[in-house]
Amino acid sequence: MDRHAQDPPPGPAAAAPPIAAWWLGRTRYRDAWELQHRLVAARAAGSIGDQLLLLEHEPVLTLGRHSDPTHVLASPAELAARNIELIRTERGGEVTYHGPGQLTAYPIVRLADRSLFVRSFVRALEAALSETCAAFGVEAAPKEGFPGCWCAAGTRKIGAVGVRVERGVTYHGIALNVSVRLADFDLIDACGMPGIESTSIARERDEGAEPPTESVAQAAAEFALALARALRAPLAGTLPPRASPTRSRRELDALLADTAHASALATPSGTR
Repeated sequence: MDRHAQDPPPGPAAAAPPIAAWWLGRTRYRDAWELQHRLVAARAAGSIGDQLLLLEHEPVLTLGRHSDPTHVLASPAELAARNIELIRTERGGEVTYHGPGQLTAYPIVRLADRSLFVRSFVRALEAALSETCAAFGVEAAPKEGFPGCWCAAGTRKIGAVGVRVERGVTYHGIALNVSVRLADFDLIDACGMPGIESTSIARERDEGAEPPTESVAQAAAEFALALARALRAPLAGTLPPRASPTRSRRELDALLADTAHASALATPSGTR
């Protein structure tokens, strides 16, 4: 198994548990959603450590558990014609667009093991988003009262944050516009804010807006390293360009199968 680890920061943080990063490439939303649920169950049971899924999605709109569906501006017929599914999820936040050219990252983290509260975890995600943008020469920062990451003094949104915590374990996470087609955000009031202007790393760098997966892979590597630093955690895993999405998924499925088998063996037959 071709895995490598980032050296942990010096001092007390060296004892922090690692987080394992997995680059999955282009992945259907429902597939990644189901994978998150499996990982959360295993993490809550203590069968696995913290995980970080890095990927991009086919075009999809997702609604947070309390979000207002009227912020979806496209009609059902238009979404159907464009083969874009609308999915209500259990995460926080408002309506979000995911699509090619956008990095989506799902950290599966048990907060208590890192002495974190939800707000401090969100700050770590926002810091990692800002640092990732900086790695590409783009200035971006959090905006007080508005979760995510913003450019141009908070007037253009480049990254979104929406998390869920169950049994002390986080899932869902962030979306960072790398080279996504910004016209697709016209389908929604992004994050439930009418008139909000979305931007991307490509736009801020005045580059073309075609969404190659390679651009997302580069951002995935930067984000994984930035989040590990924000959490003061060692980072395990093979990052792009060395990572293979097919191999990563195969190894993840094997990890979950092994933990499920071990759990079944440990359960007394009378309680199954």
